[in-house]
Amino acid sequence: MEAERSPITVRRIGPDRAGDLRLPNEPFPLRGRLHVNYEDDAFSWAAETWPEDRVTYQTFPEEDYDYEAMREDHFFVGAYLGERCVGLAIFEKPWNRWLYLSDLKVCRDARRMGAARRLLEEGMAIAREEGYQGVSTICQDNNLNAALFYLNSGFAIGGLDTRVYDGTKQAGKSDIFLYRAL
Repeated sequence: MEAERSPITVRRIGPDRAGDLRLPNEPFPLRGRLHVNYEDDAFSWAAETWPEDRVTYQTFPEEDYDYEAMREDHFFVGAYLGERCVGLAIFEKPWNRWLYLSDLKVCRDARRMGAARRLLEEGMAIAREEGYQGVSTICQDNNLNAALFYLNSGFAIGGLDTRVYDGTKQAGKSDIFLYRAL
């Protein structure tokens, strides 16, 4: 099992590790698009993978997470190689019964070591402990790696916003809403 062999450990971040919330964003490949369809009250999808010469990279802007300001309505989970934080998941306590995964990131040199899956599983455990229905999140349709990760991790598509980026530099992209029930 990947988690058993992985040197990655995960744990909730407390005030003593608040600095780990400053884990920098790193580039990730845009290597395709997830096409989502809604018909007969059901979502379906198809993955389009682009040729290598069309792959680009994107880096999200840095966040300014403040542990003290956010701790009442968020959970923070870190992935660690030894004592070095290499992954971060931010879970927001929403108004509904779905714990919201607002950020999930893993350092480039620690990717493919099971960190993202371990962070997600810890979030699912927190959702269970806190009485939520499950976990929800959003990803962009052109972030094929993230979309497939969530779908392969038991998430189901629950919505699609095709207008969210109208009038911005990211016009033409859509947000996919994903849900994983307990």
